[in-house]
Amino acid sequence: MKEKRTIPLIKPFAALALGLSIFAACKSVQEETRATVTDSLTQYVDPYIGTSFHGHVFMGANVPFGAVQLGPTNITEGWDWCSGYHYSDSTIVGFAHTHLSGTGIGDLGDIAVMPTTGPVKVMEGTLKDPEKGFMSLYSHQDERVKPGYYAVKLKRYSIQAELTASERVGFHQYTFPASKEAHIVVDLQSGIGWDQPTETFIEQLNDSTLTGYRYSKGWATDQRIYFAAVFSKPIQNFKSYQLLDSLGNTAPAAKGTRIKGVVSFATSNGEKVKLKVGISPVSTQNAVANIRAEIPHWNFDKVVADADAAWNKELQKVRIQTDDPKQLKTFYTALYHTLIAPSIFNDHNGDYLGTDKKVYKNAPFTNLTTFSLWDTYRAAHPLFTILQKERVSDMINSMLAVYKQQGKLPVWHLMGNETNTMVGYSAVPVVADALLKGFNGFDKDLAYEAMKATAMRDDKGLDHVKAKGYIPANTTVESVAMGLEYAIDDWCLAQVAKQRGATQDYAYFSKRGRNYENYFDKQTRFMRGRISDQEWRAPFSPFVSRHRNDDFCEGNSWQYTWLVPQDVEGLINLQGGEKAFSQKLDSLFVAQGDMGEEASNDISGLIGQYAHGNEPSHHITYLYSYVGQPWKTADKVRFILSHFYTDKPDGIIGNEDVGQMSAWYVFSSLGFYPVNPANGAYVFGSPAVKEATLNLADGKKLVIKAPNNTPENKYIQKVTLNGKPYTKSYILHKDLMQGGELVFDMGNTPSTTWGVAKEDRPRSVTK
Repeated sequence: MKEKRTIPLIKPFAALALGLSIFAACKSVQEETRATVTDSLTQYVDPYIGTSFHGHVFMGANVPFGAVQLGPTNITEGWDWCSGYHYSDSTIVGFAHTHLSGTGIGDLGDIAVMPTTGPVKVMEGTLKDPEKGFMSLYSHQDERVKPGYYAVKLKRYSIQAELTASERVGFHQYTFPASKEAHIVVDLQSGIGWDQPTETFIEQLNDSTLTGYRYSKGWATDQRIYFAAVFSKPIQNFKSYQLLDSLGNTAPAAKGTRIKGVVSFATSNGEKVKLKVGISPVSTQNAVANIRAEIPHWNFDKVVADADAAWNKELQKVRIQTDDPKQLKTFYTALYHTLIAPSIFNDHNGDYLGTDKKVYKNAPFTNLTTFSLWDTYRAAHPLFTILQKERVSDMINSMLAVYKQQGKLPVWHLMGNETNTMVGYSAVPVVADALLKGFNGFDKDLAYEAMKATAMRDDKGLDHVKAKGYIPANTTVESVAMGLEYAIDDWCLAQVAKQRGATQDYAYFSKRGRNYENYFDKQTRFMRGRISDQEWRAPFSPFVSRHRNDDFCEGNSWQYTWLVPQDVEGLINLQGGEKAFSQKLDSLFVAQGDMGEEASNDISGLIGQYAHGNEPSHHITYLYSYVGQPWKTADKVRFILSHFYTDKPDGIIGNEDVGQMSAWYVFSSLGFYPVNPANGAYVFGSPAVKEATLNLADGKKLVIKAPNNTPENKYIQKVTLNGKPYTKSYILHKDLMQGGELVFDMGNTPSTTWGVAKEDRPRSVTK
């Protein structure tokens, strides 16, 4: 059983004690940080953050939203290796071109490359018998990491490995020792987590190029990836094998389920062998074309510099000032993590593979994948509407393409596959938010059609929602979590209907948006599973989580009772008014009880029963402002910012979840957060930086200042917007995007007036 994170004790894995001491000596570009931001912001990004504990983040070389995530893969030892890499490890079995970042399920790890010397080995090997395969040990002291670049020395072979990438091409540079038996193994068998190959193929195209494909099943049930690998050194000896058994026996073969290709050559001491690997969801021809389009040369250092420039361009959209050098590292690494996905899933010419397994040629938008929507609809996508305005339409167009191909909007989409992971139809808030904020660049009628069609299906308990207004707990697993998420989604859909003048739809989906009321037990004052109009599921404990109670998803009733961000006023009324609501909310942060085995994994970052390591809790600290107690929000937000996000490898309190954990940090550090995912408002909390400049679209700038901000001065006393007093404890998206200057006057005691009056509090429906 893994350790859970609670307050006040915050411990990393005990096994990492030695590793963390080594970390200080790592050759990372973040060895020296300063509180004054310079022109290069990539120096403040530390990719190690989140590679320990349960962070599950990607380690390696990529560019923002790139199709390629080229990085090392360890020998997997369990759940904490979902990304293929964990800081506690010291093994490398290859450098693969696709990885997930922050997920709770492992997949991908496609097209792994491993340089070796000595007799040819085509198995990974094991910790007990490393000589049986090609596995090598490594040390963090021999790693160098920064955005767009990864380097490590493979101890076993004395090979220096360096990696960089463009959007669709991974670029390898291996510095070999003198050897008559040098090899580069292309491993089409190995994958991460659930991934298993179903068909693999490799062939030599000419004297410098290999091509092939890898089909696999796992979390993505039918994944297909094509590749081309171009060598800087002419291929004089190439062989391909099918691995026959666990003893390492092989047979010559180009096609099979466990194909390995081996390029062999002699090297002089210090000789650099370079390799460009293009990937494609469509064909080997497109993979070759991607290489020609994106990296037509052999200048490795130029690609490193280009990758760094691409990251710096995105990071420059937010420039912060702070007195704490560590905060620079934590902030910019969080911003970096929000930019890994959704990832590109098309070729340079626009071709992509649809969910229906048809090839769509020359698409007029950039098709994307890796939509962790149950997580990211809460803050990551709202952050995109501020900082990635030019990419929002691509995201919506990708979702609408999925709708046309599978009959519903994506749930958790991965590499052309619908995984149907998690509850709710969480694409709806994302599409609704884009529509309500006035984004163009996609078919708005189709978007509305897609949302309605998704909401009106009969699967996953929706037949009960339409008939009863709730999902009976004895019919569907995770019924309460599912029903509460549906209510959020339906409320968002209702707001779009209202904007379009669809009166009947607005009334219908508004009613469904209040279905959360049907899960609220007025006697216990908790959300709980119900069997019928007259019967609740029994026995009931608000502490019990998913492993012993099928009504919740990665949480318990203490956490899910607050999952009503779309109608906080309605939740206040259910709880018996503002005083009762506030008292109950206070109790959340001190309640103690046995949550079961699940608390050790997905439910982490505990303050009482508040669980910051999982997404249903992310809006909760901001609910105090709805009852005129913004100072309590400030207390909780500042505590989470300083205790659950650090500049160490275990510096993320739970699964990073494809940018959502980091988006919470970015928003909250700036001083506001989107409690409601689609009402166009952000609730103020407690800005944790002295100053921030947001470089918005159309050349506009928003300057946020909190000049007297300190760890003690965490309470907002007053706010001015463009020099005028601003009394509300929230701000609208449309006002933020106008740019200007937002100034927070901070103090060390709660204000008795700011944000207290009812007319100044946030509200679920904004004008």
